[in-house]
Amino acid sequence: PAELAALDELRRRAQAEPGQRWPQPLTDCFLLRFLRARDFELEPAWRLLKNYQKWRIECPEISADLRPSSILGLLRAGYHGVLRSRDPSGSKVLIYRIGQWDPKLFTAYEVFRVSLITSELIVKEIETQRNGVKAIFDLQGWRFAHAFQISPAVAKKIAAVLTDSFPLKVRGIHLINEPLFFHPVYALIKPFLTEKIRQRVHMHGSNYMESLTAHFPNSILPQEYGGEEVSMEVLAEDWTNFIMASAEYLQSISLSSQ
Repeated sequence: PAELAALDELRRRAQAEPGQRWPQPLTDCFLLRFLRARDFELEPAWRLLKNYQKWRIECPEISADLRPSSILGLLRAGYHGVLRSRDPSGSKVLIYRIGQWDPKLFTAYEVFRVSLITSELIVKEIETQRNGVKAIFDLQGWRFAHAFQISPAVAKKIAAVLTDSFPLKVRGIHLINEPLFFHPVYALIKPFLTEKIRQRVHMHGSNYMESLTAHFPNSILPQEYGGEEVSMEVLAEDWTNFIMASAEYLQSISLSSQ
């Protein structure tokens, strides 16, 4: 009953908000994402819903057009995959390979759009709403050309999504193969992160096998990272196909469609 009351009150507030055009109909399904992300605490859930809408409006270069055709080249390059199995705590696990991002072809905003597209698709899963996400960033191949793309404005937008602007619990961020000159970029993002998120950032370096498997069992990791699952190529192809099959839904929630 308390959960139902919170749902009704969240909908009432959203409907009463003057001049607000919400990105999706205020269904139970949509509103529950925000309540689950904040453990059914009404005030934090209401703040999160408002921040989500505010962020989308303020970042049109990322959120205006979520059609996957715009970032297909990045997906086909094998930049991003999602593990087939959840980790033992039930979190969805995402992998990003920075070396597959060619900064001459794709801006930081387009790279960010890949994450937003995946987030909008996995947030529909109730188990992911409950147990959150963990991300592994393979920074092998990180170059100055990548670093130049991460301006203070981009850093602030990344931090906003990680902290209080998207209805997913970020349960862990794992960096592997990070070179020394990645650290100034992290220093740029760090001040915008909450202490809780900072504590969930793990830097594993290039000798990462042992420390990474302390967080993720071998059975769910791809072969390239010492695991027993299929290759990263296969995972990236599978996820690219799933994103492409979701094109119609992604267009319907794009800011430009509203």
